[in-house]
Amino acid sequence: MSLRDILISQIHAQGPMRLDDYMSTCLLHPQHGYYTTRTPFGAAGDFITAPEISQMFGELIGLALAQAWLDQGAPARFTLAELGPGRGTLMADALRAGSRVAGFLEAAQITLLEASPALRAVQAQTLTGQTPRWIDSISDLPEQPTYLIANEFFDALPIRQFVRDGARWRERQVGVEGDALVFGLGPAQPQPALAHRLEDTKDGDLIEDCAAAAPILTTLCARIQAHGGAALVFDYGDWRTLGDTLQAVQNHAPVDPLATPGHADLTAHVDFEALLDAVAPCTPSRITPQGVFLERLGITARAQALAKTLGGPTLKAHITAHRRLTHPQEMGNLFKTFGIVPGGAPMLPGLEI
Repeated sequence: MSLRDILISQIHAQGPMRLDDYMSTCLLHPQHGYYTTRTPFGAAGDFITAPEISQMFGELIGLALAQAWLDQGAPARFTLAELGPGRGTLMADALRAGSRVAGFLEAAQITLLEASPALRAVQAQTLTGQTPRWIDSISDLPEQPTYLIANEFFDALPIRQFVRDGARWRERQVGVEGDALVFGLGPAQPQPALAHRLEDTKDGDLIEDCAAAAPILTTLCARIQAHGGAALVFDYGDWRTLGDTLQAVQNHAPVDPLATPGHADLTAHVDFEALLDAVAPCTPSRITPQGVFLERLGITARAQALAKTLGGPTLKAHITAHRRLTHPQEMGNLFKTFGIVPGGAPMLPGLEI
C-alpha cells in the first residue's frame, strides 16, 4: 500500500487532515516518508542546499562560530550542533575550517539533530574520523555551551494554514474527492493565537502558522543563555507570512504538494517575526541577507584564493557557485540569516551591525 493509499484510507475513516499532520506524515512516515527513505540532497537528489553548492559556505560558518567561541572565553568543552544536517557536508566543511583555530576542534562535541535513519547513515560516512552524537529532540542537547547551525531547517517544519473569515479563521485541510487528495476549508472558528494577524489581514487572506518552531528556539536559547554559545539560522521567508507558500519539489522541479505524497520535499516560507519572538532572553542580530553576511565574512577573498588553483569547467563552476550563494537575484537576498548570542555577549562576526 502506498502512502497515498494510506492517507486516503485515514481520511475516509477520520475526516479531513490538518496540513501539519499531512506534512509530517509525508516527510517522516516510518516506511514511506520522504526523509526516512532517501537522501534528497545534491544533484542526484531533489534539491541542492548552500553547503552542496560550495565548500565556502560551511567554511565561513565554521570560522564564524570558532570566533564566537574565542569571544566567549574558549570554553574547554562545548556542543557543536546542527539541526537537520542533510548529508553532513556543512558540518564537515565547518570542522575543516574550524580546525585552524587552536583548541576548537578538540573542545567540540559534535551533535546532530536528525530524524531520518537513512540520512544519519550518510552523515556518519561524511564525518568519518569524527565521533558525532545524534539526538531526536532539541531538549536532548547537553547542558553546556552550545554553538549551533540551522540551515534550511525551519522551512521544513510542518505548518497550518488559515483563511480569514471576519474575525474568525477557516483552516485549510486535506480531504478526498473521488480517488484524489484535495484541499478544502474547515468551519470558521476563533483562533486566539492569531489575534495579532487581524491587524494586517482582510477577509480571504491566507496566513501560515508553524507551532513547532518557537519551542525549538526557546529550548535552544535557554541553553545558550545559561551556559554560553551562539546560533546561526539560515532560511527563506518574510517578517510575517501572508499567502500560500507551501511548495513541493521533486527532481529539482516544483510539483503539486498532494500529487505524490512521500516522493516530494514539502516546505514553506519561514515567519522570521515568530522566530525572533522566541529567542528571549538571548540577544538576536538583525535579519541579514545571506549574500551580505557571506561578503562580510570574506567569501569573495576566499573564492579568489580557491580560483587560483582551478581552470576550465571547474573554475567556471566555482564562479557560478559564488554568484549563486551571494548575488541578490539568486540566493543572496532570497535566503536570510540571523545570529543568537547570550545577553551581553559579542555578536557573531558578520552580524555586528
